[in-house]
Amino acid sequence: MDDRKRGVVLGERTVPFPSSISAEARAALERLVGEDGIPLNALYTMPAPDDRDAWMRLKAAADANYAAAVAALAGRLRSTVETIRIGDAVVHIATPHGAFWPERAFIDLHGGALVFGGEDACRVGAQMQADLHGTLCYGIDYRMPPEDPYPAALDDCLAAYRYVLERHHPSDIVIGGRSAGGNLALAMALRARDEGLPLPAALVLLSPQVDLTESGDSFEVNRMVDVVLPGSLMANHLLYANGADLADPYLSPLFGDLAGLPATFLQTGTRDLFLSNTVRLHRALRRAGGQAELHVFEAMPHGGFMGGTAEDRELSEEIARFVQARWRA
Repeated sequence: MDDRKRGVVLGERTVPFPSSISAEARAALERLVGEDGIPLNALYTMPAPDDRDAWMRLKAAADANYAAAVAALAGRLRSTVETIRIGDAVVHIATPHGAFWPERAFIDLHGGALVFGGEDACRVGAQMQADLHGTLCYGIDYRMPPEDPYPAALDDCLAAYRYVLERHHPSDIVIGGRSAGGNLALAMALRARDEGLPLPAALVLLSPQVDLTESGDSFEVNRMVDVVLPGSLMANHLLYANGADLADPYLSPLFGDLAGLPATFLQTGTRDLFLSNTVRLHRALRRAGGQAELHVFEAMPHGGFMGGTAEDRELSEEIARFVQARWRA
């Protein structure tokens, strides 16, 4: 029998919003679903990987949406930003307001499905991390397709990491990334190790996009249940890879040799399309002898509830605790 025919037939059913989460989190889920019960994000489709013009139009629209979203945060952030160029990479260096630890550094890699999320969103993300951790944050505004496919983004991350290593001891550096940024954070650690560079004190990977082949269970189980990321990103992956093997460890670091990596914080949610990415990575890190914390939040979709919910605040507190403990160590 064809393996695609072997599975659980669900038929038509409605997956309710649970009462097991905060009222704010439930409202955040409800806002992302239409009256017909279909996630609003499911209305958008990605262009074919070779349709450059369509990707450029989509990027422009996404950048405008990101800019509008982060504008509301700008007034609440206290850190200042200086933007520099390191080779082909743009880096936003955020400095906290008031007293801070100048010897410490947090490297922030933005999300955006490997295609979106740079510029304003990257800059504000760096400010958020500087405010959270009370330390310098280097937000890497890495190059992205269709203009610059793989390995441009990873090259930019390595160039920026070398720059940070010249100014901070590796034990004072933490690298964090959300979604696509989680992919690049882990791939950067693998490549840094392979090139003989010292590794940072820790990694913080939030719903990381570490399997571009989309082989995990949750890519089917949570399809359309994740209201933020309701379906496949394969078009993005093919665009990003530009013909390279999606299973290559620098593209899908879940499949790499994970021995010797620093302590890692992993976060996902029970409704996250990337739930399998995260739990599989946790087990792979543990099998490789590494230290890894796995935090799974009830009913949380990809990227969190993103509404200032109690769950989002709890996640921020857990990240801050983990990072501070690694720096103390």
